[in-house]
Amino acid sequence: MLVLTWKRGMPRPDVDPRARPFEALGSRTQCGNPACSGRWLAFLKDRCRPVFEGQWGCSAKCVEAMVKAAIRREAGEGGEVEDGGEHHHRVPLGLILLTRGWINHSQLQHALDMQRRAGRGRIGDWLIKECGLKEECVIRGLAVQWRCPVLPVEGFKPEAMALTMPKVLVDRLGMVPLRIVGESIFYLAFEDRLDASAAFAMERMSGLKSQSGLADGAELQTARRRLCECDFVDARVEHAEDVAAMAKKAALALNELQPRASRLVRVHQFYWLRMWLEMGAMRTRDGGIPVTKEDVVDRIYMVGVEQ
Repeated sequence: MLVLTWKRGMPRPDVDPRARPFEALGSRTQCGNPACSGRWLAFLKDRCRPVFEGQWGCSAKCVEAMVKAAIRREAGEGGEVEDGGEHHHRVPLGLILLTRGWINHSQLQHALDMQRRAGRGRIGDWLIKECGLKEECVIRGLAVQWRCPVLPVEGFKPEAMALTMPKVLVDRLGMVPLRIVGESIFYLAFEDRLDASAAFAMERMSGLKSQSGLADGAELQTARRRLCECDFVDARVEHAEDVAAMAKKAALALNELQPRASRLVRVHQFYWLRMWLEMGAMRTRDGGIPVTKEDVVDRIYMVGVEQ
């Protein structure tokens, strides 16, 4: 018979709920797979890990079932937030700049003609090149178009921001994590258009409220370059033939690495699994922004397409 004893100086489990067995280790008292058939054996197993999205998996089979449920959630309704496309209902940038008096009709028409002849390029770039419009005006116009703030780049700390997301997402999405304010708001900067899906994924992964905005193009490029020179969390990009194969890969990683916390989010074609291996790497009980790149591992899965 297992007897739990209390010694003087130890917090009493009946007084302090944080001191109850297993819960203090961030574990769970029953398997997170609703279809688990071996719950009566749970007391024989290590309930500390692996923990996936706040729930403990008692076996490799149950962990895979939990991952499959998360993938279905991400792939289904709500897994992808509408991020705009071309948004025909948005006021054209040229019209915004015109109504604010930053350009005149002849300048706008000339820029449109040049864009049409070249068959490429953004109207803002043509206005800067052909009409001498300041880039600051274009950024302010885009902010009006997307109904978002213009974010300053001052105070950007690339070493800390490199821990927030994998480098492959920085490269592919054109998003730069700028800063965290008050341990509650996560500022994300884009160059010429917002990406609500990426921002929503970052919000869910970090556990922080995200605030998206645009930033000056040259300043943002400099910030991205500095960011990419830093050490990111160890990451591996893996390809899978289908969702079932991806679930097996993710479950295998969870069972091999036995994380204290882990989370899966979808960012467009990417499925991002982050694993916090030890409590020292966790800012909160469920992970959050890593304290250090040590004992944190990223897996990025792509389904059906080799790139």
